[in-house]
Amino acid sequence: MKILLTGAAGFIGFAKTQRLLAMGHQVVGIDNLSDYYSPQLKRARLRQLAKHPQAKNFTFHKLNLTNLKALQKLALATKPSHIIHLAAQASVRYGLTHQAPYLQSNLIGHFHILQVTKALADAGHPLHHLLYASSSSVYGNNEKVPFAETDDVSSPQSLYAATKRADELITHAWSHQFGLPATGLRFFTVYGPWGRPDMAPYQFIHATHTGAQIKLFNNGDLYRDFTYIDDIVEATVRLLNHLPNTPTKHQIYNLGNHQPVKLTDFITTLAKVTNTTPNTLNAPWPPTEVYQTYADTTKLRQAINWAPSTKLETGLKNLNDWYLRQGHKFMN
Repeated sequence: MKILLTGAAGFIGFAKTQRLLAMGHQVVGIDNLSDYYSPQLKRARLRQLAKHPQAKNFTFHKLNLTNLKALQKLALATKPSHIIHLAAQASVRYGLTHQAPYLQSNLIGHFHILQVTKALADAGHPLHHLLYASSSSVYGNNEKVPFAETDDVSSPQSLYAATKRADELITHAWSHQFGLPATGLRFFTVYGPWGRPDMAPYQFIHATHTGAQIKLFNNGDLYRDFTYIDDIVEATVRLLNHLPNTPTKHQIYNLGNHQPVKLTDFITTLAKVTNTTPNTLNAPWPPTEVYQTYADTTKLRQAINWAPSTKLETGLKNLNDWYLRQGHKFMN
């Protein structure tokens, strides 16, 4: 299996590439190494991939998805059987100050990936399956819990969420028109070693070890469905050859832990794992934040006969151990 994977130097892309290489697959990685967060961390991930026992099966291309000509040239030259599209402008709060990157990366970039799938088909190399990253943020402030794939997603609370929902709709139409097998993955608060330094688990661990204040929205009275990276990777790998059985050939799954954690309880677990006393401070609630995320994973379990298994304490311990070894270097 040859897989074109976008966002290869990102948190989830890096972890998935490691797993795919270990399974004996070939991976053609793409990333533009943006400076949204530490490019040093992204390059460190690439160095880890270069040390992988199956590194010979990995090639990396620094490429921006807005460059359709270069993207199509690479795809037609490598002829992937699958595409895992993870590259995106992340974060719900970043959109308060930066709007253009969401439209460029999440809309134009995603559309270009769809155009690449058509170019491959027109050249006689139809794609076996496209898997792409969506987000739990599409549910907005949905009061019905847990969030199911059939729930209303018409009221996004952030520009990021709006672009992710747009990607789902565009892909649905594309699959219907051109017969592209495609699966959208709604990720729920992914964390773990080599994670993103702009996300709470990594930020909070850094704060506990440096004595910095941890800002808690709504005095910590909100809930997140924290999902460990290894569980996300396992689900994606199992879905690679699980083609949509819908008339449109497009499917969406929640990839979450199905166990939302109150933020104050998260801090308690964090204190236990780090053997510290976190310094917390109540902070104003940003308009981009939602009260809770809670994945209904019934559909995923039925599709691949699997559910996440990593407990929060175990996942945070692994993240903390990695932070102490090397993760602290990337929080400048």
